[in-house]
Amino acid sequence: MVSSLSGKTVLVTGADGFIGSHLTRKLVESGAHVRALVMYNSWGKKGWLDDERLDVLKNVEVLYGDIRDATTVRNMVNTCDYVLHLSSLIAIPYSYDAPKSYVDTNVLGAFNVLQACRESSSLVRLVHVSTSEVYGSAQEVPISERHPLVAQSPYAATKIAADKLAESYYLSFGLPVVTARPFNTFGPRQTARAVIPTIASQLLNGAKHIALGSLEPTRDFNYVQDTVNGIIALSLCSEAEGEVVNIGTGEEWLIAETVYLLREISGNHAEIQIDARRIRPQKSEVNRLVADVSKIHTLTGWKSEIPFKQGLEKTCLWISKNLDKFDLQSYSK
Repeated sequence: MVSSLSGKTVLVTGADGFIGSHLTRKLVESGAHVRALVMYNSWGKKGWLDDERLDVLKNVEVLYGDIRDATTVRNMVNTCDYVLHLSSLIAIPYSYDAPKSYVDTNVLGAFNVLQACRESSSLVRLVHVSTSEVYGSAQEVPISERHPLVAQSPYAATKIAADKLAESYYLSFGLPVVTARPFNTFGPRQTARAVIPTIASQLLNGAKHIALGSLEPTRDFNYVQDTVNGIIALSLCSEAEGEVVNIGTGEEWLIAETVYLLREISGNHAEIQIDARRIRPQKSEVNRLVADVSKIHTLTGWKSEIPFKQGLEKTCLWISKNLDKFDLQSYSK
């Protein structure tokens, strides 16, 4: 078994995103030759990679393109040893408004990656990054990889479709693909599309009231550094080929408990106001998520290392220094 990605050529799709940018840094620090797929734009912006240290960026081959374009993807995958596929549309509320764009990016994009990897003569392993949202609300806890798949949003439906495509390429063509299912990742660089930066940015801005959706759902929150380490561990694990593997902590937190901790960390005990715009349709709300992480422990020895409160403190420190990146005017006061 390969024990390190040092000296290997690794393509990260979605490298300009929240998890992808952290993954890119970790790969560079481990000695990998990193190709970073960034969504093409006429301004030459690299997403969160624009915030990365120069000593990291100088060791990254930034490739502008679109995951929906098969030729682009084929050229990027060519000669790579490993492909870590994270490119995806992820904001659940927007999937209600523009579901076709999620099909185009999440399903067709995954197909392009799978097909390019199938045609590659250099590929060692593909890690297809999914999401815990494919499980829907927990029917049993903790949620194992055998849990039924329930599409409670158009976003979840497209991720299920992509996961099943990955499964078919393993079973039909022997493609060395692993499907990683991270639970709720949080940390620096996450935008207010997610609940933790939504709460923290309001508190750290001195708000007297914070606007939130439902407080009753539970989530298995995993700090981004741990999620990244889990993805890398799976990329190095030949025994994981053809498998679906959860990445999480095995702990669940009520959104209400998360608010309490963030108020304590920020020193701002603002009142909560329920914002109807942040509440999902009744049948679409995923009420409970907590991971069974025994499989990834067995396969790789990986486990989450950053305690939830410590991760929140690190996240709040970053947000406090980057409040200009949050549209605080959009929150109810």
